[in-house]
Amino acid sequence: MKACFHCNDKCISNLICINEKVFCCEGCKMVYQLLEENQLNDYYQISENAGVTPSHYFKGKYTYLDNDEILHKLLSFNDSDIAVVQFDVPAIHCSSCIWLLERLSLLQKGIISSQVNFIKKTLSITYNSSQVRLSEVVVKIAAIGYEPIINLDMLKGKKEQINKTDTNRLGVAGFCFGNIMLLSLADYLGMDKNEFSMFYTVFNYLNFLLALPVFFYSAWPYFNSAYLGIKQHWLNIDVPISLGIFVLFIRSSYEIFSGIGTGYFDSLSGLVFFLLIGKYFQNKTYQHLSFERDYKSYFPMAVTVLSGKNEKQVTIDNLAKGHKILIRNGELIPADCILVKGKAIIDSSFVTGEVRSLKKNIGDTIYAGGKQIGGGIELEVLNDVSQSYLTQLWNNPAFQKNNDQSIRRVTDKISKYFTVIILCIAVFSGIYWMQFDTGKAIQVVSAILIVACPCALALSAPFALGNTLRILGDNKFYLKNTDVIEQISKITNIVFDKTGTLTISGKSAVSFIGKELNSAERSAVKSLCRDSNHPLSRIIYNAIDAELITLKNYKEVIGKGIVADSIRMGSSTFIQVKKIERIAQVHLEFEGIYMGYFKIESQKRKHLESTLSELKNMKLHLISGDNDAERTDMKAYFPAKDIHFEMQPSDKLNYIKILQSNGENIMMIGDGLNDAGALRKSDVGISISEDVNSFSPACDAILDASTFSKLPIFIKFTSMAMKVVYASFVISFMYNIGGMYFAIKGEMTPIFAAILMPISSITVVVFTNLTTNYIFKRLSR
Repeated sequence: MKACFHCNDKCISNLICINEKVFCCEGCKMVYQLLEENQLNDYYQISENAGVTPSHYFKGKYTYLDNDEILHKLLSFNDSDIAVVQFDVPAIHCSSCIWLLERLSLLQKGIISSQVNFIKKTLSITYNSSQVRLSEVVVKIAAIGYEPIINLDMLKGKKEQINKTDTNRLGVAGFCFGNIMLLSLADYLGMDKNEFSMFYTVFNYLNFLLALPVFFYSAWPYFNSAYLGIKQHWLNIDVPISLGIFVLFIRSSYEIFSGIGTGYFDSLSGLVFFLLIGKYFQNKTYQHLSFERDYKSYFPMAVTVLSGKNEKQVTIDNLAKGHKILIRNGELIPADCILVKGKAIIDSSFVTGEVRSLKKNIGDTIYAGGKQIGGGIELEVLNDVSQSYLTQLWNNPAFQKNNDQSIRRVTDKISKYFTVIILCIAVFSGIYWMQFDTGKAIQVVSAILIVACPCALALSAPFALGNTLRILGDNKFYLKNTDVIEQISKITNIVFDKTGTLTISGKSAVSFIGKELNSAERSAVKSLCRDSNHPLSRIIYNAIDAELITLKNYKEVIGKGIVADSIRMGSSTFIQVKKIERIAQVHLEFEGIYMGYFKIESQKRKHLESTLSELKNMKLHLISGDNDAERTDMKAYFPAKDIHFEMQPSDKLNYIKILQSNGENIMMIGDGLNDAGALRKSDVGISISEDVNSFSPACDAILDASTFSKLPIFIKFTSMAMKVVYASFVISFMYNIGGMYFAIKGEMTPIFAAILMPISSITVVVFTNLTTNYIFKRLSR
């Protein structure tokens, strides 16, 4: 079987040949001709399997993009005739894609420039709106096989710009810290101040000026947080940190302007710099992934509304009860409707999770989220999008999750007592030394407040958990934030979906039960399945290795079976035999003789048994929207009482609620929108994905399907990471206690306290990073 020159797929129908090149469809041929006409044939030389088969297009598919209201929300820039728009393009997969998409200006007049972000799989296009409409731009992109994702979620408006304030604060602190150290170099080297008295004084004042933006700008979040905490009668971790920064600044300013010393602005700026690095490290997430998706991320932006003989593209937001809409093959139904005209075969796996197509009759209700398989159908809208069953389920208050950041609460609780104790120690020490030497008393109080600053304590969790987040990300387990790490470490129960989670999405194991088929019969079956669009027909077609032949009198009985010549394939009722198992079957008959049936089972993930056995210390559950045909197989992995089939999305949600009401901490692992409620309600919701950049339901983490077997390692690692955090707390306290011992005795000067403070921070940072790296390597052996 020959491969298509453009997309490299096997040609499954009549071959299309041009210039001795073979194409599988008219779409691939058209793309090739378009590239050849514009002298862009180098596209095929840059990367193997470069081409992408263009999607089905119908006239007027994108006309709604020229609506002014939609344009306003989609365009990231629009001034005079120049407009900029950005799309997600999942088909981007290689260097050839980048090469072609960044040359769109050669394919379409009016496009000024185009730029690809390969990591995020986005395409940014700058075009002249007086020369080309946005709909024409999208048609051209789709025509070459790179149809962008345009969904209802995009109508929420432009995405908020990433807040760069924290990055700016970090940059300012780093710049000032480096320059203050440079200006203090003579002091570090112990050079004679009298020889450079003029420069010495100037450098001290410059250090003061450089410390001002650090104190008033970079350190502001800590002062603000401390103020808000005190205002709420709560001493959080930022109170003692702010106190330490304040004392450092006041003491250093006093020394410089009184001429008795150089101050400790290097320690102050270094402290703030390290704190901001920790904050940045902790808050850094995978911005190219989306963890917060709802039904709007899946629904189309517009639908075809029928008005008499006219068709009009209307945005989903404007779809109302009573509208008659046209749904074509492969399109999603956006609202609850009644079937008015046409043969409806609805794939509801998007909502229910069960891989099964249901035939609907005229007058039947079809719920939002179903996908039409086959020809076009006409529907009458029963409820608008916001009132549909699917959206009501999504907006269920039970979906909301209370993220309890207990690590933050622990540090704040420690800080509450820590601050009071330190202030008491400083006051009593000052009173004691005041009896002997006022200057000594001020030195002791300053040293205590500086050395007791819990900067190392504040850095423990951000660096330990931040590095854990990075290590997991490097191994294709992407967590929403560091709070998820702590939640995973507390998990007692793991609830799995079946289809697409324990099994590989889109892959099935096919076996034939019955009389052995010869080569001619296999060829006939493969050829018969070729012309059917039914999912089971496509699975059987791909499973059979045989030559194609020409069959006559092809006929498909929608929802029942297919016929050609003397061959009949289909359901047990169509062939009129008794169904033997509940698992998916396609029965076969040759010349009136029953041959047997194709048994179609979902293909389980590699190492499934060993992976689940390593999780035996957890309570494992299985909840699936499928029928219970595989119940016997699943009993090998799960306790019989914890296996549940034929569960609707609401059932899954309630199952999680029941487990949580018994005091269990739940991790839910699923892959589709039908799992969305359970994922959001669970303590940790993990979406497993064959492609982490593709759509997945709202979740706390995204697990690349290729690393499913590492799940036990990831769970153990999060528990060990939490122990590292608590160990770093101990190290921090050891520094504080040791430093305060010498400070109280009057044996520690403020300058030594200022040096000890960043040393403790560096120790904690090094300890957390080295330890977490070592633990993961040991677990991965």
